Amino acid sequence: MSIDLNQFNEVFFEESREHLEQMEQLLMELDLVEPDKEDLNSIFRAAHSIKGGSGIFGFTALTDVTHVMENLLDRARKGEFELQHSDVDILLSTVDQLGNLLDCYQQQQEPDWEVVTHAKSQLEQLLSQTTPDQSTTEKTEDDGFGFFEPLPESSATDSSQEEDFGFFDDAPGTPETTSEQSLENNLKEGVDYGIFEKEPVEGQDYGLFQPQEPGSKPQANLGRQRQSPDLKPQKSKDSGSIRVDIQKIDNLVNLVGELVITQSMLNLIGKDVPESMADRTQSALTELERNTREIQEAVMSVRMLPMSFVFSRFPRLVRDLTSKMGKKVELHLEGQQTEIDKGLIEKVVDPLTHLVRNSLDHGIETPEQRLAMDKPEQGNLTLKAQQTGGNIVLSIIDDGAGLNRDKILAKAQESGLSIPDSPSDDQVWSLIFEPGFSTAETVTDVSGRGVGMDVVRRNIESLNGRVEVSSRKGRGSQFDIHLPLTLAILDGMCVAVGEQTFVVPLTNIVESMQPSDDQLRTLNKEHLLWSREVYWPLIDVRSSLLDKRQSDCLPVTESIVVLVESANKRFGLIVDELQGQQQVVIKSLEKHYRRVAGIAGATIMGDGSVALILDVESLASGVSRTEQFVEETL
Repeated sequence: MSIDLNQFNEVFFEESREHLEQMEQLLMELDLVEPDKEDLNSIFRAAHSIKGGSGIFGFTALTDVTHVMENLLDRARKGEFELQHSDVDILLSTVDQLGNLLDCYQQQQEPDWEVVTHAKSQLEQLLSQTTPDQSTTEKTEDDGFGFFEPLPESSATDSSQEEDFGFFDDAPGTPETTSEQSLENNLKEGVDYGIFEKEPVEGQDYGLFQPQEPGSKPQANLGRQRQSPDLKPQKSKDSGSIRVDIQKIDNLVNLVGELVITQSMLNLIGKDVPESMADRTQSALTELERNTREIQEAVMSVRMLPMSFVFSRFPRLVRDLTSKMGKKVELHLEGQQTEIDKGLIEKVVDPLTHLVRNSLDHGIETPEQRLAMDKPEQGNLTLKAQQTGGNIVLSIIDDGAGLNRDKILAKAQESGLSIPDSPSDDQVWSLIFEPGFSTAETVTDVSGRGVGMDVVRRNIESLNGRVEVSSRKGRGSQFDIHLPLTLAILDGMCVAVGEQTFVVPLTNIVESMQPSDDQLRTLNKEHLLWSREVYWPLIDVRSSLLDKRQSDCLPVTESIVVLVESANKRFGLIVDELQGQQQVVIKSLEKHYRRVAGIAGATIMGDGSVALILDVESLASGVSRTEQFVEETL
């Protein structure tokens, strides 16, 4: 039997990155005055796990660095070495180097041995300052399987004895690195002796190895197992989860989308069944719709991840940049449990990172500057996530100097950008998203090249999102990224405009109505509707999106107005008729055609026709000035 080691490699890389994330987070939160022993133990175990796995797979550079790191952390957790702020910096730098080494090995590239040697020498220099307890003996060689789940600490008989980090026995003289053939032989031997056998537990995470078939009962040699026969294996702390390839989940989401389309087709067919079967057919279709929705919600929930997956990387970034810039900044994280589609999470990291770097570099002042402005010397940077209707809003807020309107306008004129007469603040702020625009006097490794903000806007718009900016001079700035909650399925109201069907997301709809003459008013050739004690600017979908002349449109009093809200903006959509609510599958229009302003995507209806999904957020930006003008005029 030949064992494919590639599948084990991928699991090792995934688990090692999780260990590195855990190490970084714990090091950032470590109290240097009274360090928590369990935190130090967790950091040590993470390094030990990476060392064990890298030794088995022959990743020598990883093994060498983590071996020295493990020794240093072992001294720290035993109280033989007090970590200082500079020591934590070195450990964090080592975590970065380990991540780079993982990338090298995963891409089958040779590591930079000069970097490896430098990382080892830094750790060895710290290690030389420790005072080891002479009563402790050197640990025996690692079994190499440290990247499996550690046993509970309560099972250890003595803190100075070797910790058991896996399912396997240590063989005397087991080398730190093992060839692929010898690893295969060891794995075969382990199977022959039955040392992988465990009682099946529902929902158990089997890690690298698959569970045995229910009917198989291999002969177990209990003499090779460490634990007493009376002790039952304890359930792993994360045994309620399993690893699933994201491609499998994506395929499942696509199948659910096809199921939704099929259900729409059946609903349409159900309207034409004989009257004698109408009740039974409608009952069955209602049950199918309910089951389809439950399946869709269950599958989509699998793709949803908390924003903590993104926010967790920023404490380190803020710490490093503020140290380099000589600034004092406290980072606040809000809404970390807000969930967002995994596909979105992967694509918002870079835009968020750029906006955070800009806030630290251009926004928040140095302690001396802040004190001179009667501000606390420590600035504040807030990352916030919140769900509003069918959208998620990510905010980057600082209490720094704010955007300099005059400086932006002067730079725009110098660059030859088109500037309207008497531009509003929103129009001025939008200039910073132009390609090559930067007000920085000097270019640094943090920012100032003018190649970032336009990329931020393009990346967000490619996700059917948008970026809003607000700023007050001397008080700070706020960047809000508006994104759809999911890129797959939404509930919408189907409306007809001529022969074209549009879908309006239900989460944005306030009310639908047929207006009367006394509710309508015209201001600057714009239609306004009085409802709910406010004026609603109106957009005629026929003239705005179908390029029809205003004379071709129906009178407003003969049309239907769908009142919608987006963030803090409100307006009405003039359509011909309502067709009813429906769950639709979002298909990318940009991928198959091109990006169209005001359109978020397309969907296939039950009769096979294509309907366009309205981008309410994009349409809202077109009426913001009208609404402001109405409030100031009326």
